[in-house]
Amino acid sequence: MILHFLFGNDEFAIARKLKEFEADFPDPTSADMNTARLDARSASEDDLNNAVNAMPFLAKRRLVLLANPSAKYNNPSARKKFLEFIEKAPETTRLVMYETVEPRDADKHWLVKWAEKNSGKIQTKAFMLPKLRDMTGWIVNETKNQGGQIEPRAAEMLKDMVGVDTRQAGMEISKLLAYVNWARPITSQDVEAVCIVTSQQSVFDFVDALSNGNGKSAQHLLHRLLETEDPFALWGMVVRQFRLLLQAREILDGRGGKDDVARALGVHPFVAEKTAQQAAHFSIETLEAIYRRLLKIDEGVKTGQVTLDLALDTLLVELTR
Repeated sequence: MILHFLFGNDEFAIARKLKEFEADFPDPTSADMNTARLDARSASEDDLNNAVNAMPFLAKRRLVLLANPSAKYNNPSARKKFLEFIEKAPETTRLVMYETVEPRDADKHWLVKWAEKNSGKIQTKAFMLPKLRDMTGWIVNETKNQGGQIEPRAAEMLKDMVGVDTRQAGMEISKLLAYVNWARPITSQDVEAVCIVTSQQSVFDFVDALSNGNGKSAQHLLHRLLETEDPFALWGMVVRQFRLLLQAREILDGRGGKDDVARALGVHPFVAEKTAQQAAHFSIETLEAIYRRLLKIDEGVKTGQVTLDLALDTLLVELTR
């Protein structure tokens, strides 16, 4: 058994690493037949047992991707049983576990502590969002990774637009490189022309409509976004915005202001101001309930129980009813 645990708050980096594991198969056909994607929040013990202990088909090994292990194994007894199970798994299985973990909780995570005591049994890797001061360098490196170049001033400008949202930054870089056709470095003029981050603004408008109970406007904005954005990228932006709203509401309840929101969340002052304004329309209890609903929708989409388009429409109706 080859064990990996990917953790952190940079979901974009974790998703990219998972794709690297999936690309490790020499044949795409065998990759599909030998890859199992499970979410611990919904997978049964039989699901996990069948995925882990199945023999590979026309390949050297199987790949099992298990999201959110802490959601299922949430007490010492369950964790002990789970660790004993994966230690006995066949050598032909590579199990990759992953979940969102904030930096302050990383060293205390049960899988990280287990890895420290069992050196060599599991490989762990942290993927944390860069600090805002480091984001310009991150953008320069990401542009190189995508096969292009960006001028320092342009990278700084893009950083001011996206803050530490690596997923949004990655998408904006892709658009910019397509705009310059990978033929020259991206300039600040290119950023001004392409990256006013209209999708982000539209997401703000969408959430504004939801908070005001304006279902007709929210539906119009949602369908317009679905026409121009990748649905999963849009879903990521919506989930991120409600996560920011929840964090901002906690800061506001603690007598903080928009400057405190900007510092704590590592976002641009414009984003912090809009987020603080929106958070004021919701109670902390409402935001917690919405976020739990988003997690259930995410689980349903990943397990094929519902399409993302339908899930977003259903969420809209629920929030504006």
